[in-house]
Amino acid sequence: MKKLVTLCLLLACVLSLAACGSAPAESVAAPETASAAEPAAEPEEGPAPAGEPEAEAPAAAEVEETEPAAETHSDILVVYFSATGTTRGVAEKIASLTGGDLAEIVPAQPYTAEDLNYNDRSTRATVEQNTPEARPEIAEEISLEGYSTVYLGYPIWWGDAPRILLTFVENHDFTGITVIPFCTSGGSGAGRTGETLGEHAGTGNFLASTRLDDGISNEKLQDWIASKN
Repeated sequence: MKKLVTLCLLLACVLSLAACGSAPAESVAAPETASAAEPAAEPEEGPAPAGEPEAEAPAAAEVEETEPAAETHSDILVVYFSATGTTRGVAEKIASLTGGDLAEIVPAQPYTAEDLNYNDRSTRATVEQNTPEARPEIAEEISLEGYSTVYLGYPIWWGDAPRILLTFVENHDFTGITVIPFCTSGGSGAGRTGETLGEHAGTGNFLASTRLDDGISNEKLQDWIASKN
């Protein structure tokens, strides 16, 4: 009987020890579970991803792309003289259609309405046109450097180009330049004004002049421009 009691006590001790030995296994498992979850939180709380600083690089590229392009110089120049504004309107259309630069022959002494009174033979314009040697002074210099084509516009006064056009062509070197004269008038044609200007210039390739209406359409003007090239 004592042996049986002793055996039962020993069995109880073994079971007790077994129960105590299993508890640490559960306490160790808990920290492992927590440590496994912690790395998932690091990307949210940690420093910015290494790739973010690279976003600054496009900014430098954008600065380079937005730098202003170098200005280009047209090889076409539209030069005109206009006392009433009619020739100016046609010249501006030609410059717009060709992409050319625009320059005005400005007289040192502007013409007034009285100067252009065709019915009075004593007026300034009438006297100039009747004086072959007349050369009205031009206020501002016009440079032809870098141009290969020059459109030259003017009104027709008493069947001829104003004398100020002779002032202009005689004081410029048109070597290597093709000059395309055009004129406006109330009814008179261009005549030989283009050829005459070329003779006074002495240089350059002067074409025959063409009379253009002040209300000419862009389509017709474009056709005329194409016929000269």
